[in-house]
Amino acid sequence: MGDSGQRYKQNRFPQLRGFCYAAATGSISNAARRMGLSQPSVSQQIQTLESELGVKLFTRHGSKIQLTHDGELLFEMALPLVEQLEQLGEQFKQRRSEVDEGRIEIAAGWSTILYVLPKYVEAFRRKHPKIELRLHNVTGLEGLEQLRTGLVDFAVGPLPNVPADIEFHPMVTYEAVVITCQGHPLARRKKLTLEDISRYPLILPPRNLSTWGLVDSTFKKHGLAYQVAMEVGGWEVIKKYVELGLGISIIMSIGITGEEKLAVIPAGEFFPNRTYGVVQRKGRIFTPQAKRFVSMVLNPALTENAPA
Repeated sequence: MGDSGQRYKQNRFPQLRGFCYAAATGSISNAARRMGLSQPSVSQQIQTLESELGVKLFTRHGSKIQLTHDGELLFEMALPLVEQLEQLGEQFKQRRSEVDEGRIEIAAGWSTILYVLPKYVEAFRRKHPKIELRLHNVTGLEGLEQLRTGLVDFAVGPLPNVPADIEFHPMVTYEAVVITCQGHPLARRKKLTLEDISRYPLILPPRNLSTWGLVDSTFKKHGLAYQVAMEVGGWEVIKKYVELGLGISIIMSIGITGEEKLAVIPAGEFFPNRTYGVVQRKGRIFTPQAKRFVSMVLNPALTENAPA
């Protein structure tokens, strides 16, 4: 039973192919010529198919054939399958040539788009100029929702708590830093403590973003009170107000370009580092375009070696 079942599966496509060519041309001899086979070979394929299915597929009138009712039903079902397999090689070749075109949808927060992604986007665009990148500026929760609903191929950003239906692939980790205006008392201290930081008003991103929770949990863990002077979105805006002396802040080192008029104090011993990575839905199969981008961001050598 096992051997015959295996032969059945192996022979079914040639049988259906011979049947469909014969049905389309109205003649077994015409079908054989188009398929490059002998007429007896095609006749045998059709007879074996009829025997295995237990039906008559054609009525024969000399050299001419005509589909029976069962034959018409099978022809309707089998023709799309045969055509797809017949065209598979050409379609595959064409699709391979189209891999360098298309679009990638990426969800990411503003700080990720502004500080983390630029070098990867630049390297990818140099290598694949015909692939369009769409960066969706979203919060972490919005990014997860877009992943789950299929609106984006993947997300990039930090994800401290990974849900059961999500995968997180780390890219790069950055240390937390305290930023102050130049000449600030904290910048002059040789040894900084968390209690020192808590004494000065803070400028933080909105409460629904991860930085606020990170700062809040750290101070509460050590039983320290703190004051928020301003709540404002975006590290660039935060840095501007810190430069003006309106407060201090805690951001990630990736947000420091070296052009700011700020004092930057390492704070990794107080606040946890932040790891950025590729976030994807479990079971989601990447498009060839998305797979290329993800391979680049997860393999620094591909970014560094991208052609200029």
